[in-house]
Amino acid sequence: MTKKLSLSSTSPMMQPSFLFGTATSSFQIEGDAEGRLECIWDVFCRQAGAIADKSDGLRACEHVERWEEDVNLIHSLGVDAYRLSISWPRVMHANGEINEQGLAFYKQLIDKLNSLNIKAFVTLYHWDLPQYLEQRGGWLNRQTAYEFENYVDKISAALGERVYSYATFNEPFCSAYLGYEIGVHAPGKTGREHGRTAAHHILLAHGLGMKMLKKNVPNAKNGIVLNFTPCYSASDSPADIAATEKSDQYINQWYMQPVMEGCYPDVIHELAEKDKPPIQDGDMETICQPLDFLGINFYTRLHYSAPRNHDELYFEHPHYEPKTDIGWEIHPPALTHLLTSLHQRYALPPVYITENGAAMADEVVDGRVEDNDRIEYYQNHLLAVEKAMDEGVKVSGYFAWSLMDNFEWAEGYEKRFGIVYVDFDTQSRILKDSAKAFKALLAQRT
Repeated sequence: MTKKLSLSSTSPMMQPSFLFGTATSSFQIEGDAEGRLECIWDVFCRQAGAIADKSDGLRACEHVERWEEDVNLIHSLGVDAYRLSISWPRVMHANGEINEQGLAFYKQLIDKLNSLNIKAFVTLYHWDLPQYLEQRGGWLNRQTAYEFENYVDKISAALGERVYSYATFNEPFCSAYLGYEIGVHAPGKTGREHGRTAAHHILLAHGLGMKMLKKNVPNAKNGIVLNFTPCYSASDSPADIAATEKSDQYINQWYMQPVMEGCYPDVIHELAEKDKPPIQDGDMETICQPLDFLGINFYTRLHYSAPRNHDELYFEHPHYEPKTDIGWEIHPPALTHLLTSLHQRYALPPVYITENGAAMADEVVDGRVEDNDRIEYYQNHLLAVEKAMDEGVKVSGYFAWSLMDNFEWAEGYEKRFGIVYVDFDTQSRILKDSAKAFKALLAQRT
């Protein structure tokens, strides 16, 4: 029996002001590699062992070619909003000027969304740094923050307020920590010094970008999207609890606290001098710009205990059961706790859940994808958001990740997060039962 998504008619999430949407990112779906410059993920995909299935993003979901079909599919779901990202190497030349052909693609896409009354939530950086900037040091080079400032200035001026919302960055943690500290994402660099330097320059770029957005598109909703993995202590021992606090500061608050309060968390004082971020005068004030919204991406939680050796801050445990197909624990109460704890800790702007979803081992049987496990995941996480709202957290919208199966970064095409199934050989799209469940839920709104 197919599961359904259900919220009461009195739920704050069923009110007209609450936005439901779905989300994608440029490199994961667009294809059309010949229509843009090379990015760091193109190069990373060519490294031996970097991608689980040895694939790349050259073709992906052929969204540049099939965008009209995809927009009609989005419209058919009855959503209020669509979150997409701009490919920096598609819209900018290496000399820092606009690539008008690349920009035209996004203009027609956004204009079509607007004509269907679907609000465009645009992310300006979702991990695909132009390779020519990486060759100059990438996010280890402070100048990249100013290149980003120029990019944001030109693109926001060109797209203007046809865009409902701009986010400067998606998940700085992933770009900095996964890409420059442990090397499992592009560009594959390693070392704490590199990770902390990249994080600081990304946060600086965010602040510079926010100033450009305030100048060019003051009536758009402008902010940043941060991912959070709530940290739980593996035991009640004081040592484990202390280590868990450090893990939260290093993984989550390292990005949140500078953006909200203009300072790094206390764990910075435990780092070796060479590993501390290269802060210059005025940087923290630049980073701490007023936000119109905060995007929160949530998938899972992790457990921590005291470090096992002297050069660690904490010990991270493997994910607990039950797990999704990508191996992440399913624990919806962590989303409620995350939202309420952030609400208590910070003076939050309006919050959007900009990503939430699950990779499941989907199969097409007689033309149908019966993904009850994903529907159950969504149902319980929607209720977790509703509970946080009942406790006073202002959540303004929820975006299911993702619209369609796509290139899942280092996992290649093996892990499917979509509510729409993509046959990567034929590029056909099939609404999974989860997509039908969202459509049915949204149709119930008054």
